[in-house]
Amino acid sequence: MPIKRISPDINGDGRRVGVVVSRFNAAIGDALLAGALRGLADAGVADRDITVVTVPGALETPLALQRLAQTGGFDALVALGAVVRGETYHFETVANESAAGVSSVQLEFGIPVGNGILTTDTDEQARVRADVKGFEAARAALELANLLDAIDEG
Repeated sequence: MPIKRISPDINGDGRRVGVVVSRFNAAIGDALLAGALRGLADAGVADRDITVVTVPGALETPLALQRLAQTGGFDALVALGAVVRGETYHFETVANESAAGVSSVQLEFGIPVGNGILTTDTDEQARVRADVKGFEAARAALELANLLDAIDEG
């Protein structure tokens, strides 16, 4: 019997996507959002099928993702924000807890979440990565939504 392979698919036609953007480090958030929206548009997601919400920071992102997931109105979600290392332990707490929360939402609800929350040492590193990271997070969420459908069908 041949091996069954499911090919990657980033087609976003008909997909409903929720995007949560952290307002902390707003310029980085704006660049992440621009990249994500470009990634969604390039994949065929219609503007009318995209919902963007903002939250104060990365620690608030998982709760907004959870509520979006609870509505059942989305095929995929995207988390966007930037956590830049400072002089205190706060960076590790925010980076670790926001990542754990994002993962928890996707596992609890079975909905893909593209994690575009940057964790960098400097503002400059975040600026350089923002557009591409937003694009990649959006595309990862779409690819996983399509993969889950293909698994369910097969």
